[in-house]
Amino acid sequence: MGYLTTHILDTTKGVAAAGVKIHLYQHSAEGQRQLIHSTVSNNDGRCDQPLLQADNFSVGVYELEFAIDEYFANTTEGSENKQPEAPSFLNTVVIRFGINDENAHYHIPLLVSPYSYSTYRGS
Repeated sequence: MGYLTTHILDTTKGVAAAGVKIHLYQHSAEGQRQLIHSTVSNNDGRCDQPLLQADNFSVGVYELEFAIDEYFANTTEGSENKQPEAPSFLNTVVIRFGINDENAHYHIPLLVSPYSYSTYRGS
């Protein structure tokens, strides 16, 4: 059976992004989305368990939401004395993707700074 993982890297500091809230949604054929998993990235910028696996892993359209604004507000040096930008340039980073092979490993890395991000189909 296939599974889904992610890895978040803070390119501003060159470190793994720990403490990022992550929500995974599945889209129905009618275009509705349903929350199927929520978690927080660990100290390595990963999740302790796959986001989706086993019987829950199926062909379809999914969406990952990363609370990047909260991450940068909480990790800025001296943030306890600093007023956060309102709103920040990047708020929630959303990546919509399709799964078409129920036996494959889908890995979605997110490289992020307060002003840009990139992603790709990892291995």
